Amino acid sequence: MDSSSTEQQSSLRKLFDTANGQRHKLDSIPDPSSAVYQEHLRAAIAGFHQCRQLTERFAIFSPNEIEDDISTSDLQFLLIDFYLGEIILQSSVTDRKTTLLQAQAAYERYLKRLDSYDMLSKADSKVYQNFVSSRGDFSLLSTSDPTVRRNTKIARYKREQELRLKIEYLTQIPLALQNDDAASREIYLAQIQLYTHNAFHALDIIAQELKILALMPQASPAPQPEEREADYRQRNGRPKDSYSDRLDPSLSQLMHNGKAGPILSKDGKPLKPFTLLDNRQRLRDGVFRQDHALPTMTIDEYLEEEKRRGGIIDGGGEQSGRPQQVDEDDMDHADRETMKAREWDEYVEANPKGSGNTLNRG
Repeated sequence: MDSSSTEQQSSLRKLFDTANGQRHKLDSIPDPSSAVYQEHLRAAIAGFHQCRQLTERFAIFSPNEIEDDISTSDLQFLLIDFYLGEIILQSSVTDRKTTLLQAQAAYERYLKRLDSYDMLSKADSKVYQNFVSSRGDFSLLSTSDPTVRRNTKIARYKREQELRLKIEYLTQIPLALQNDDAASREIYLAQIQLYTHNAFHALDIIAQELKILALMPQASPAPQPEEREADYRQRNGRPKDSYSDRLDPSLSQLMHNGKAGPILSKDGKPLKPFTLLDNRQRLRDGVFRQDHALPTMTIDEYLEEEKRRGGIIDGGGEQSGRPQQVDEDDMDHADRETMKAREWDEYVEANPKGSGNTLNRG
């Protein structure tokens, strides 16, 4: 390898490590919507885009090569498009559909390059062909049979766990083995298999979200202030360049807006809503009336009505504490009071105090 190629490889590897470092910093930021998170995200996206341009400029990968022709140090550059798709999905932009399409294109470039090097397994190659043939309807669980769907989910989950355990085991080997080209190559290939698994899962989610966005109504663009002002004047029957300090519209504007003029057409069809009145006198009386509802009864009438309905209770207050005036000449009332007092005395004599307490007696 000549000096120019070495410098190219060094610059590409340095740029790749910088972009990958920005990507790892995103894991330490808890809020994805924060300005710091989005700043690191944009830096990582820009870095990986530059890496992708350098790989094409330096011809790192060629369609005439196979997997064995790729050097171990260049295997990590196969993941550039995967990293791009992964972080593009995390960007907070208003146009979600454009973001999904960009991420989908990045994942597809990643899988297409692996397929050109024949680095996809038979199962992954079949899934990739299904995606290419139907991008809009792509799904990892194409069947509606619940048993098959469940078994597919379990198989994919087990496969993902096996790949993660394999990578964890390979990264824990001694440092002497890590410097071995064969051991490093095995780690890169295991990472590519895991990220291929994740790429298909991401494409499945993207296809589902694109279907949902396709069913949503298209939001009309927000009108400019000049357009809103012009529309307001048109709705009120005013020219675009007119201005008036009047709060109430003129008679010509009322007639223009349909608030005056004929109520029925020549065919007898109503041209605007209207209210039928009994006579012209009622219409005349309503011209100089108050702008608020007038009372329909006096206060005394209201109190009588409430008393009749049971809304007013007599008694209480200061009068309830005053002794009742007794007429001394009313003999019937005196006899009733005397009989009441006798009955109470007889009851007290028949039931002395404590006679009902039979439990605590000695």
